[in-house]
Amino acid sequence: MELDPEDVFRDEDEDPESQFFQEKEASKEFVVYLIDASPKMFSSTCPSEDEKQESHFHISVSCIAQSLKSHIINRSNDEIAICFFNTREKKNLQDLNGVYVFNVPQRECIDRPTARLIKDFDLIEESFIEDIGSQNGIVSDSRENSLYSALWVAQALLRKGSSKTADKRIFLFTNEDDPFGSMRISVKEDMTRTTLQRAKDAQDLGISIELLPLSHPDKQFDISLFYKDLIGLNGDELTEFMPSVGQKLEDMKDQLKKRVLAKRIAKRITFMICDGVSIELNGYALLRPATPGTITWLDSTTNLPIKVERSYVCADTGAIMQEPIQRIQPYINRDVMFTAAELSEVKKISTGHLRLLGFKPLSCLKDYHNMKPSTFLYPSDKEVIGSTRAFIALHRSMIQLGRFAVAFYGGTTPPRLVALVAQDEIESDGGQVEPPGMNMIYLPYANDIRDIEELHSKPGVAAPRATEDQLKKASALMRRLELKDFSVCQFANPALQRHYAMLQAIALDEDELGETRDETLPDEGGMNRPGVVKAIEEFKESIYGDDSEEESDSGAKEKSRKRKAADAGDYDFVELAKTGKLKDLTVVELKTYLTANNLPLSGKKDALINRILAHVSK
Repeated sequence: MELDPEDVFRDEDEDPESQFFQEKEASKEFVVYLIDASPKMFSSTCPSEDEKQESHFHISVSCIAQSLKSHIINRSNDEIAICFFNTREKKNLQDLNGVYVFNVPQRECIDRPTARLIKDFDLIEESFIEDIGSQNGIVSDSRENSLYSALWVAQALLRKGSSKTADKRIFLFTNEDDPFGSMRISVKEDMTRTTLQRAKDAQDLGISIELLPLSHPDKQFDISLFYKDLIGLNGDELTEFMPSVGQKLEDMKDQLKKRVLAKRIAKRITFMICDGVSIELNGYALLRPATPGTITWLDSTTNLPIKVERSYVCADTGAIMQEPIQRIQPYINRDVMFTAAELSEVKKISTGHLRLLGFKPLSCLKDYHNMKPSTFLYPSDKEVIGSTRAFIALHRSMIQLGRFAVAFYGGTTPPRLVALVAQDEIESDGGQVEPPGMNMIYLPYANDIRDIEELHSKPGVAAPRATEDQLKKASALMRRLELKDFSVCQFANPALQRHYAMLQAIALDEDELGETRDETLPDEGGMNRPGVVKAIEEFKESIYGDDSEEESDSGAKEKSRKRKAADAGDYDFVELAKTGKLKDLTVVELKTYLTANNLPLSGKKDALINRILAHVSK
């Protein structure tokens, strides 16, 4: 398929006159939750997972409460506001009827979620009818329109922040698909027109409106009656909308506790193809280990964050060093001094550019030729016009010929050889699965490759080999335990999940720790299936024989001790003790001798050596 080089790397909804891609996504979000509090939301129910009837109002509040708890972990800088409409009481800066902005003391109307806000919102159902009240806020005779007023209040709340640096969103929860359906035609048309115009005004200011409709058990929410025009749906989007909404609600109720990192450019790279020809690339980090948030040190009296400063003190005089610190490197019998700038210049052996060396067949690139997570490369025409066209030409040719590029990358980190592997675009019915681009894989140097240590390297000793029956039984076991449709995305880090659950329990003064699912545990039900049990038993019998079940813990420990004794036998400890070369062994190697002779393992290396010397001298 022929692709236009101007369009292949551009987002579908991007204006042709704009840049080729969004250089930096919004770093934070401003969100307003709009909840319909009409009597219909309390009277309408639907069955929950445990078959209990839950009102639509309860479902909305539960989803938002879970979303607030996840916000603190996922996107702690986001700011949110909670607004009810169709209420008896009113509380908003515009003093509009039927709209109540929920908040807690010492917090702005739209601000970062706090523990007090989450705790009070969790309990809002108990006192909502009494304190805030529910009523139909759309009245034809008085021309009251609480939906219009709610959009107005939400738009005013979202004036905070710039739409260039932040995403602004309104989440609307309701089960009324035709809010003006019971009115006279003239009044209905007027209210519909003004409400849609208010929504359009908000969208023109960069505010997106997302509808989360709640359907009745016996009646589907009909978005075509009114809300399709409010959120701007047409054609195939209408048929795809309702199934996606159901998934969105489930995601809000069962959000994974994880930090969501901003998608931004990790590095800008100049790719030198040959003399006089270079293009600009942006690098993105696609895979990095997830860790808990950094610790903030607080003052014990004021509970305010502490500013950490570091000073260098002279070892001779005790005075604080004011001048720039110099480093020394011992060389022969003298210390060579370097300044920080000189050290930086010494380490810099390249200009920091990515320099093409040539191309190799993909078959030459092995899985183990990977020193660390790769960097995804994408072209940019911001500094070098024509980078995208040149990148596309290389990208297509590398895919067609089955080649990867070998290049030298010298950045601020130690310079490395890298492999640039072209990745074709992958699409599905739901849209783009994988974007087109290149993966920069960091290759090892010859110094980085370590020889494999042979288990049985002694001459004349044959390495053990599995029999045909053992191979057959092992293959049968693997087929029985095969994971269907496996993906690492299915498994959350249980340690991090528990860490965040504990933080939540402490912050919200919860009596019980929330349940965290450990998806890495074996499937006990699946492992106990007759076919799996039979395959395991047959494999054990082929390896250990008929007495495989008779091994006791003491027998296993004895076998372990004998193995370590065999390892200790690789060294002549008596000879090493006589020649004083025990200190050349590692702690692990010393402990193999101690274990084989039932001697204590405690103490540092010197204590271990003295213990071996005492044992050898007996």
